Amino acid sequence: QVQLVESGGGLVQAGGSLKLSCAASGRTISRDAMGWFRQAPGKAREFVAAITWTGGRTYYADSVKGRFTISRDNAKSTVYLQMNSLKPEDTAVYYCASQAKEISFLLSYVYDSWGQGTQVTVSS
Repeated sequence: QVQLVESGGGLVQAGGSLKLSCAASGRTISRDAMGWFRQAPGKAREFVAAITWTGGRTYYADSVKGRFTISRDNAKSTVYLQMNSLKPEDTAVYYCASQAKEISFLLSYVYDSWGQGTQVTVSS
């Protein structure tokens, strides 16, 4: 089982930027697809972004396309989410997740392991 730990969340003004990190331990994630999801209070968890194990393909929710960038450094067992032009509606707990088999990128239930989440709050 892989352990995932997110960091980099915080409070930022609208229009600002944050970079989230997700560090893996326990086993290598170099062959795992990785995803970022978020959950706002009172709302269901939603897909944000995903990246294939090679890093060659990325996927984004329409709501973040053009503003967020997912990347990975397999040598460091770390996945990143660069978030620019943040909006108040981006406020949520952000989770990273891994899946050993690239079954689907948008569906949360296919991911095998999850981090504990990091809070992102965007003030208007």
